[in-house]
Amino acid sequence: MNAALPPHAHQAAVRVDLARLALSSFQLGPALSDEAAWLDALHTALPMPLREAWQRWLDDPPPADHGLCRLASRHGLTRVEMVALALCCAVELDPTVARVVHGLQSPVAGARPSVGLVVRAAMLLDDTDACEAAAHLRCLHSGVARQLGLIEFVGDHGVLIERSLRTAPALALTLAGHEAGWPEIEQPHTEAFPLGQGIEQQLHALAMALPDRAHLVLRCAWPAEAWSAVDLVARSLGLEPVLLTAPLPPGVGTWLSLTRRLPVLSWELAPGELRVVGPIPGHDGPVVLLTGMDGSVQVAHAQTVSWTLPTPAATERTELWRLQGLDEGLARDLGAQQRLSAARIRELALAARQVASLQGRSVVQAGDVSTAARSGAALQLGAQASLMPDEVGDEALVLPPALRESLDQLHARCLQRDGLGQDLGPALRTRYRPGVRALFTGASGTGKTLAAGWIASRLGLPMYRVDLSAVVSKYIGETEKNLAQLFARADSAELVLLFDEADALFGKRTDIKDSNDRFANQQTNYLLQRIESFEGIAILTSNSRGRLDAAFTRRLDAVIEFPAPSPQERRALWLAHLGPGHGLNEGELNRVAALCDLAGGHIRNCALMAASLERPIGYAALRQAILAEHAKLGRMPPGGL
Repeated sequence: MNAALPPHAHQAAVRVDLARLALSSFQLGPALSDEAAWLDALHTALPMPLREAWQRWLDDPPPADHGLCRLASRHGLTRVEMVALALCCAVELDPTVARVVHGLQSPVAGARPSVGLVVRAAMLLDDTDACEAAAHLRCLHSGVARQLGLIEFVGDHGVLIERSLRTAPALALTLAGHEAGWPEIEQPHTEAFPLGQGIEQQLHALAMALPDRAHLVLRCAWPAEAWSAVDLVARSLGLEPVLLTAPLPPGVGTWLSLTRRLPVLSWELAPGELRVVGPIPGHDGPVVLLTGMDGSVQVAHAQTVSWTLPTPAATERTELWRLQGLDEGLARDLGAQQRLSAARIRELALAARQVASLQGRSVVQAGDVSTAARSGAALQLGAQASLMPDEVGDEALVLPPALRESLDQLHARCLQRDGLGQDLGPALRTRYRPGVRALFTGASGTGKTLAAGWIASRLGLPMYRVDLSAVVSKYIGETEKNLAQLFARADSAELVLLFDEADALFGKRTDIKDSNDRFANQQTNYLLQRIESFEGIAILTSNSRGRLDAAFTRRLDAVIEFPAPSPQERRALWLAHLGPGHGLNEGELNRVAALCDLAGGHIRNCALMAASLERPIGYAALRQAILAEHAKLGRMPPGGL
């Protein structure tokens, strides 16, 4: 009995993992014969006192417990915490251990170890330790293991000694050497794609300079592009990014550290919204926070680094178009003319290839890109704006020469906006923004919306009309949040944003008489600031310039007045709407143009009604339509018709 153990017996004793070592001193009755036999065999495999086996385990733990030992050394876990974690992991992964634990606790608890079983097992491992059961209970209840989420109590009821303990399955698998994901908290994400060499170099340098445990606040309006930036930061740090849901469950911090993952949290913050971020227990590495373009983040426990993903430079945009398979010349033209983000370039190139394929071509042309953009390819502006896909050609726009010249100047300004500030004075370059903002004013039907569509068509860009009913909310702060999302995504999407009847949003501020006035003025103040920093093209239309707040005038690059058409212009408008197949003679056409003081929108209504009455359109049908339009307007019809 007292003879020295053979070498192989020592080796067998040393290689028993902690869960089995903790259970080896227990016994089961004959009712559970298989589980009782398993425990007897386990006890027989330890030809030495349990205390000595415990000391040998501490000196040389088996490979299966290396992860547990690293955690214990790193966080200073006590013996009872180590036993609790070992048993919690073992019952998750080994059905025999689960049945044994269930039998030892029956009928009070289930297969997960109870506090009483864990405390008893910890005390039996070293019967010379004077530590009392109450001290072990205190460690389980408020010790490091529970604070880190390595173990947690199941349920909220029952006496402490009978409550069960658990650990997350993903953590149990990882500690056992089977690196596993955590599907309950991992969110799906898009595939990463190139962002442009300059941006990627900046991100790599940013990642290399991040302090330990720093929180990187990454601002970007497009989730797919933000994820590509996160992926690059993670690869620079030698980590794997994982997009997590909040709130985070217990134990996730330790799982992140063990699996070398970079935690990423994502929110869409509203203007003025503050998000307070707490620590992730068990995780001492960097964290990435995706917040959109607005709001702010407060991190009290770690240093915060904020970075906004910029729009690629023209040369980088050219290279991104080339990477998508476009030929050199087209890629260079698009890169120079359109201020697009990497995500938008990728989406448009895919849609343009589909357009070309439908027409039986393998080579993408400039028209394919324009068609794809006007079809709203993959552009997600939400419910705040709707696409106006119609292309407006030169022949559809009948304008006086002076007005046409003003629109040509606005078109030229839009084409040159990206590099317009180059080589100019420092005072201009300091606060230069490439955005273009124009106001079209004039009576209803004078062609303001049509002219906005003409500008968009000449630029080859899609035009989105802002839906005021979806933007304006009765809830405090929601209007600003909706506008923030709209502007942020439109900034780098290269589109024309149309605010039709803009005085509903950009109206004059009023004297504050009650809380409603104060919040209305806050919305106007926010719009004043945001429209000035907007880097896209915005066109506002209004029937009266006087209805808009005076502070908007300075922020506008062009104010274009749309006058009522003259008789000569009305004649051209009638011809443009009636088409070549009408049945009016020159005298009838001149009479209608001279006598009917109607704008283009009303002429359109008359042409449609006349077409529904007679084809080809004759003078009698047109006269009837004109009389109906005047009645609708509440005006007396002109004499002489």
